[in-house]
Amino acid sequence: MQGPIRSAILRYKCSQVDRFVAGASRGRAIQQKALLDKVGRASSSEFGKLYGFDAIHDIDSFRRQVPITTYEDYRPFIQKVMEGNVEAMFAPNTRVLMFAMTSGTTNEPKRLPVTEKFYKEYRESWQLWGTGVYRDHESLLRRQTLQLSSDWQQEPTPCGVFCGNISGLAATSRPFYMKRIFALPACVIKIRDFAAKHYTSLRLSMASNNVGMFITANPSTLIEFARRATNEAESLIRDIHDGGLSEAYEIPADVRSELRARLRASPKRARQLQRILDRTGQLRPKDVWPRLGLAATWTGGSVGVYLSQLPEYYGDVAIRDHGISASEGRMTIPFSDNTPDGLLDYSHHFFEFIPAEEHGSPDPTVLAAHELTAGHNYFILLTTSGGLYRYDIHDMVHCSGFVGEMPTLRFLNKGRHFSSVTGEKLSEHQVVTAVSNTLADLGLPTCTFTLAPTMAEKPRYELLIEPGPQLQQAQQLATRLQHHLSLVNEEYADKCRSGRIDPVAILEIPPGTWEAFRANRSRARGNFEEFKQPCLVGDMHFADNLPSPLESASARVAS
Repeated sequence: MQGPIRSAILRYKCSQVDRFVAGASRGRAIQQKALLDKVGRASSSEFGKLYGFDAIHDIDSFRRQVPITTYEDYRPFIQKVMEGNVEAMFAPNTRVLMFAMTSGTTNEPKRLPVTEKFYKEYRESWQLWGTGVYRDHESLLRRQTLQLSSDWQQEPTPCGVFCGNISGLAATSRPFYMKRIFALPACVIKIRDFAAKHYTSLRLSMASNNVGMFITANPSTLIEFARRATNEAESLIRDIHDGGLSEAYEIPADVRSELRARLRASPKRARQLQRILDRTGQLRPKDVWPRLGLAATWTGGSVGVYLSQLPEYYGDVAIRDHGISASEGRMTIPFSDNTPDGLLDYSHHFFEFIPAEEHGSPDPTVLAAHELTAGHNYFILLTTSGGLYRYDIHDMVHCSGFVGEMPTLRFLNKGRHFSSVTGEKLSEHQVVTAVSNTLADLGLPTCTFTLAPTMAEKPRYELLIEPGPQLQQAQQLATRLQHHLSLVNEEYADKCRSGRIDPVAILEIPPGTWEAFRANRSRARGNFEEFKQPCLVGDMHFADNLPSPLESASARVAS
């Protein structure tokens, strides 16, 4: 019965997508209305009074009253909200559902308020994206969807509202007509250990051959998930045959209890999987789920390096980008397969843009969405119902075109002071802190360095340094640096624990390299003395492109 209901609802939802796309022709007016609505709701808050929200009546006055902001501008206000004072940032009686957790640019992680209004907009945006997927792949309504999410109740705040992952909140509040389409029950998000969660997800989803779509934020997770299926093949097949769930993994007792009804013995399915394993030597998703038609994941920026590996495990599936999204808000909605380009989510947030070449300057040009130029790169400033205004999220995007008055964008990378290979969002400040603490631990002098990502079978970061006393303790240096990076950035620690990033390594570069690098970079502007060594870069080919010094030496890696 739910199949016909889903099809009928899809037809209605498709009309909403059509209205959203058509509405882009009026995007300029809709953007101003979105801005004034958000400012008006918060005008009585402490933050609103501080910045004179009552004096804001259009975009120009908004820019005069509110400077470009970063998370540190909000930290004291968010702390008050976490202590129960919602009027620090919002109107009286505003309901805060949770705080989204993500790494900050300093050693302190970010906690972002998710208000009822923000969450409503979040869900509407994802529904537009999902409707586009099902419109183009209607057969998926008859298949199961495997989606990996994280817990939205990970740690409580002083006011009792939890911090966690907003995707987990969405998993627990799906509409009734969609719940059965998902292969995993919501309780799986309560499994904290990544290996246990992935094993449990495989155990539940592989009991069926009818999975049609796999949704996860990062393509590196798709690769890790597929490899785990083969590595754990014997245990998975036994559990599916017997109706069990391996005791080798740390799974909360209440989750095990809730899952018990789903863990039915299926000798027939176990025999099918065994035949696949005997024939191919693997349990690849493309063989386990022959109806798999779509993988939904990020494709823009540095994560694109994983896409070439997907056909080996998933076959010739379509890829639908999630769009540019973060804990701070969703920014684009892709409506086509196999492209990172998405239409700006112009109806839910207010957007401004800084030309990439001016980002970080004292008085940059700031453009509205309709003022962008196709083919140019920009940094996003975000204003949301979550209490952020002109917020520099440090995302560099490329304007690939327009729909009506609104741009289509693709994600390029985090800003020059960030690196994010699999979503870890390392900041230069965090790297400097970690390296300084590492050298202090080992009693070593400071030195010139750059931390840069590189890609082998998995990505990792390499600390590039010239010969010196640091290299005499290269192994200890790598071990301690890994420890300190994990301390200052919880998402980096999580990606390493889950096997998506290999531990940091030390790369010796020839003596004189940094001098040559400095000379090359500063030659055009004659600012050799003012040149600042980049302590963190996001370019995976950075080490390969360093200039050759007059004095060379063979490089070696210690990890």
